[in-house]
Amino acid sequence: MDSILNPLYNIVSGVMVAIHKVVSPVFGPDSGVTWAISIMGLVVLIRIILIPLFVKQIKSQRAMTALQPHMKEIQKKYKDDRQKQSEEMMKLYKDHKTNPLASCFPIIAQAPIFFALFTVLNGIAKNKPHGFLKGEYLVSAAQAKFFGAPISETFLGTDKLTVKIVTVLLIIFMSGTTFTTQRQLMVKGMPKMDASNNMMLQQQKIMLYLFPVIFAVSGVNFPVGVLIYWSTTNLWTWGQQFYVIKRNPTPGSPAYEELQRKRAHKAKLDAKSTDGNTDIESTQDQTPEIAGQRQQPKKKKKKK
Repeated sequence: MDSILNPLYNIVSGVMVAIHKVVSPVFGPDSGVTWAISIMGLVVLIRIILIPLFVKQIKSQRAMTALQPHMKEIQKKYKDDRQKQSEEMMKLYKDHKTNPLASCFPIIAQAPIFFALFTVLNGIAKNKPHGFLKGEYLVSAAQAKFFGAPISETFLGTDKLTVKIVTVLLIIFMSGTTFTTQRQLMVKGMPKMDASNNMMLQQQKIMLYLFPVIFAVSGVNFPVGVLIYWSTTNLWTWGQQFYVIKRNPTPGSPAYEELQRKRAHKAKLDAKSTDGNTDIESTQDQTPEIAGQRQQPKKKKKKK
């Protein structure tokens, strides 16, 4: 198994060591800040690489939204034949080149990196080198602490109160950002749908509550470094999604309607401003002519 994952170990540890070399002159080679930034830098690099996948995810979600009327027709037509209904649904997805599980793609794509990082950080605690994280770097990482908690320690693997407090706070942050990100998508980023018999909405609701629970339960087994990684990637996801919903929302969603209202209001203000400027310019153009006109003296009538 290690022989298969060795390339991933090399990539993960190599990126961390490279960032460590850049940051260590500022904060020190053994500083927890240095190693935390190394892990965060790994997140940023991975998420930049995954941007095309994120774009594909958005397109797939919007395609699914557009297919909602067709999906309802299939559900209504084959309501007594589940197998035929599933076949027609799969055919619909295939014809329109979309996938109902596209929203999970970024998480699935990160899973191998996540597992490699988990193994590398566990190796620090066991003094077991992986990839480029060996020798002086392994010793340095073993001494690094994040708010007093060694980055290789886990909630269940230690009796230290500091480690338990730090891990609990990171788990809460990790689960909270997962929940708010999914809720942001459902409340602002999705068109209004009929909740009854709607596969996409039901799937989103499951993800809303299931993923935070999974992170909360499994987080007690994660090293502090892995919790830093996952909290950072959740924060990135929230910000990336916030930008897309605000700047390029899905048609029919509350965010889209809000953007349309803002654009209409801005256009109205621009029109008023243009009309006002036109009136002022017209008045200014006329004023010099009036001011420049020579008034003819009136002749007084002479009395006979």
